[in-house]
Amino acid sequence: MKRSLLAMAVATGAGFLAQSAFAAGFIEDSKAGVTLRNFYINQDNRSGAADPSKQEEWGQGFIFNYTSGFTQGTVGFGVDAIGLLGLRLDSGKGTHYNPTSANRGGLVFPTDSNGEAVDDFASLGLTGKVKFSKTEARLGTLQPKLPVVTYNDGRLLPQTFEGAQITSNEIDNLTLTGGKLEHAKGRNSTDDEALAISGAGGASGRRSNEFYFAGGDYKISKDLLAQYYYGSLDDFYKQHFLGLTHNLALPVGALKTDLRYFLSDSDGKNGNAAGRAEGYRSAGYWNTGDADRGEVDNRTWSAMVTYTLGGHALSGGYQRVDGNSDFPFLNQGDGSTAYLITDRQIGKFQRAGERTWLAQYAYDFASVGVPGLTTALVYLHGDDIDSASGDASEWERDFAVTYVVPEGSFKGLGLSWRNASLRSELASQRDQDENRLIVSYTLPLL
Repeated sequence: MKRSLLAMAVATGAGFLAQSAFAAGFIEDSKAGVTLRNFYINQDNRSGAADPSKQEEWGQGFIFNYTSGFTQGTVGFGVDAIGLLGLRLDSGKGTHYNPTSANRGGLVFPTDSNGEAVDDFASLGLTGKVKFSKTEARLGTLQPKLPVVTYNDGRLLPQTFEGAQITSNEIDNLTLTGGKLEHAKGRNSTDDEALAISGAGGASGRRSNEFYFAGGDYKISKDLLAQYYYGSLDDFYKQHFLGLTHNLALPVGALKTDLRYFLSDSDGKNGNAAGRAEGYRSAGYWNTGDADRGEVDNRTWSAMVTYTLGGHALSGGYQRVDGNSDFPFLNQGDGSTAYLITDRQIGKFQRAGERTWLAQYAYDFASVGVPGLTTALVYLHGDDIDSASGDASEWERDFAVTYVVPEGSFKGLGLSWRNASLRSELASQRDQDENRLIVSYTLPLL
């Protein structure tokens, strides 16, 4: 089942398109480009005696994207492709560090049989697509950006998913989206894997091939957006999301408000003791012997306000996680993204009971005649985390400076330095300092 349905559908669509490839619209509207990404990361574990005390990797990535147009007619057909290639520039066994077969890779690269980072890794994803009126269906490789599922792009190469998705804009100001995901390919892997959440046992734990999602974005006015989405991972959890985003122009500056609410409960085997005993569990904290130990039970809400004036942007936010379990989201243990205002460079601040406030300041130097240069500083502090030793706390400080060449021969060349520190009272979370250096450039081909 792993590939049969999707592979057959994509192959059938590709066969049709082979006969229609030169139809007007398919070629004329095609776009292609390759992004070159040079990525260095240094992660220093400041607490705990266990290895690794340090992880360090450096690589060169190539991300090829091809997007076709649609064939002419009432129903249009097309094909998209994404090709990923990562080359190791530096990563010895000591700095890659992956001592167990349960781990699939280090910070950036997959692990070879000798425990070292592989010299290179690559994959190819194809997506067949069909368009009728203002509705588009896609089948194959997907990179969703929705409140209930968002792909991760925090390393050398991005994460991808495999599944089907339909997006419709038939009604003015309303975008409807629905679909199913079956597999994910990690940012440091070439393998398609079934889906899970944190607490399900890592690489050798329980998995599901059925994540269903649906929802919509409704633009009430040009300044007010309302959202509702539903996501369900079979035998793990079901989740409802409500969101409201508002932009307000002030006599001096502007104000943006971002409100989010998630309601998550158990599904299938996670909802009974026998299923949880099999491994269909969620991370979180329960008292020893609790009958509902490992069951998804979570309500997470947040509010964030950003005031902008010229090149300045000042943000303040608060997030509260209620329930016995951590906030659930698709997480195979090899790099993932949660749609939370607290998902930052190192931590996510999504633990059971956690209350987090954050403050952020960003500045765009275009206001002083240096277009392309931006910087941001954020501080987060979470407390009341449920743990065996009582309420615990943690904090993170992130700093980033980015420069994108605005014009000339090197227009679009991006340079970025990201520095972060995380400190935590939790035994399961080590104190960390981290640096990332990223050089990127996209070369248009079509």
